[in-house]
This record gives sequence, C-alpha cells and structure tokens, in this order.
Amino acid sequence: MTNLLTTKDLAVEIGCKAVCKDLNLNIGSGECWAILGMNGVGKTTLLHTLAGLHPAVSGQIEINNTTIENIPPRALARFMGLLLQDYEDAFPGTVMQTVLCGRHPHLKNWQWESEKDLKIARDALAFVEMQGFEDRSILTLSGGERRRVAIATLLCQQTTLLLLDEPTNHLDLRYQHKILSSLSQQIKQNRQAMLMIMHDINLATRYCDHALLMFENKDYLSGKCEDVITAENLSRLYGYPMTLIKSNNKEIYLAG
Repeated sequence: MTNLLTTKDLAVEIGCKAVCKDLNLNIGSGECWAILGMNGVGKTTLLHTLAGLHPAVSGQIEINNTTIENIPPRALARFMGLLLQDYEDAFPGTVMQTVLCGRHPHLKNWQWESEKDLKIARDALAFVEMQGFEDRSILTLSGGERRRVAIATLLCQQTTLLLLDEPTNHLDLRYQHKILSSLSQQIKQNRQAMLMIMHDINLATRYCDHALLMFENKDYLSGKCEDVITAENLSRLYGYPMTLIKSNNKEIYLAG
C-alpha cells in the first residue's frame, strides 16, 4: 500500500474556532474513508484544508510524500479532485461543457479538448447514468441530476485521490447506493483513494473501510471502520444515544 495523503500534527481553525489539533492521518491506495461528525464541527473546513484551499495553522500535509506547498497547482489538480458540497451555476452551459471542465488540468493553455477528452467525459456521464443529457442546459436539471453531473465532472478529472463533501446530497436511495458502490469498487480496483464527508452512518459502514470521527473538542478517532465506528463512539460523537442492530448478517446503527 502507498500513502497518498498524510497529515502530521495538523491543526486547523476557521475564524476563532479550532477544528482539529495534532491530526495524524495516513490515507493509502485502495482505501475509502468516511468523515463523520456533528454539524459545524469543521468537516468541510478540514476537507478544504486537505485540498489546499484553506491554510492550516500548523502541521504538515503531504501528497505522495511531497508537502502540499511544494506541488504546483496544475500538478495538484491532476492528482487530487474535490467535490464541493453545493454548486451555483452562474452560466447556462450544457452538461457536456460542464463535465469537460474536469479536463482543464490536463490541457495546455488555449488547447481544445480532443476526442480522447470527449470520450472520458462521455464515460464519466455513463458512470452516473447521465448519458443522453450531453446537450441539456445545466440550469434545467433537478438537484439530483446536477449532483450526478458534479460527480461526473470529478471523475472526468481522472485523479488518484478524491475528496468528496457529502456526495449523496440530493440523490435518491437508488443513486446513493449505485454511485457509492461503483465509486468504492473503482477506488479499490485502480488503487486510488477516497475521503468523503458523510451523514449517513450506515452508508459509511457499507461503502468505506476507514473512518475519521471528529468530535467537538478537537479530539478525533481514526482507523478501520470496525475499530472506530461503535455505538459507544457514535453516541459520544453525536451527543445522542446510538444502538447497533444485527439482522441477517448485517449491522445497522439506529438513533435511540
């Protein structure tokens, strides 16, 4: 296994609020990570810090054994992609034009997309079952369709490391499972890595093998899901009692 992202004694703040302190993570190839925690604990701020969009207070972030500050932006964008929590579309581009934005880190200045780039975009749309929507205006899509286009844009970027902020936003039950299942399989097969902010504990345990639990007091737990995701830890994490139910060889966490 190769460490794709490593943090060393990382401290992150947003405003006057401390998000984490002395955070040490090793995210390896083939691993799918979930970030869990209460609203406002700083999950998105941490993800943006790992993506190089928010400065850390102290500590170090290494991407492929190189500190993130020493990686040129274009090279970083070829290695790591970020799915934002929400999008605002200011211009009425088409679905294909939107997805092709994922190819920008791979193109030279003023270079047009090649047939290879178009095929990558079409394959990404097929991955999220949006083939046939290429010429639709992005402004005519439903929330779930727009989310699937955003995921296709990320896949079109063809990065080794994927950072996703609530990827199941706006997705119905079918697409939550289909897309998370396909993503987790791809990550393992291609020896990539994925780090996702999630609110559904049961989706996290089903499709992730590692988890980072972020507590309100800057404390954290990280490791394999079976080690850190327990009813006791979740009750502490959310400040609400959680119960583990076992049925038909499946484990489900319920509130209360």
